[in-house]
Amino acid sequence: MSNRPIVTQRPSVTVREATPDDAGEIAGLASQLGYPSPADQVSRRLDALRNAPDSAVLVAEVGAEAGAGTLLGWIHVSINRLVESDPDAEIRGLVVDEASRSGGIGGRLVGAAESWARGRGLDLMSVRSNVIRDRAHRFYEQLGYERQKTQHKFRKRLA
Repeated sequence: MSNRPIVTQRPSVTVREATPDDAGEIAGLASQLGYPSPADQVSRRLDALRNAPDSAVLVAEVGAEAGAGTLLGWIHVSINRLVESDPDAEIRGLVVDEASRSGGIGGRLVGAAESWARGRGLDLMSVRSNVIRDRAHRFYEQLGYERQKTQHKFRKRLA
């Protein structure tokens, strides 16, 4: 169980771009969703994404005004550029602290990602969600996302 504050009302939550100082908390949140990574690996990945103009990592922080903010969640959004279709934005990852779920933080992060996409002239957003994440599916549908298809993901290690 997390020691993070439970969000039951609208606290003073700030959504901002992630910084290198956020790597440890981002790593901890990713672990809650089953994607454990050491903070140094997350830091390296954040550095690469911060320099990629077609990507953004945004965080929701509570308590920033007091100078000791706590991250309640993060979202990674990027632009897809494909041969077969016009560019769109895709949510690559979204995690809200387990103690803060269902408190509006996820919706705030998705809204910020959608604004980021609109600011880049995009008019379509997409997200992929593991077939076992029924709660996430309901969340996205409540935000107006429509289910398009089910697919398999294949992977091959190259090293």
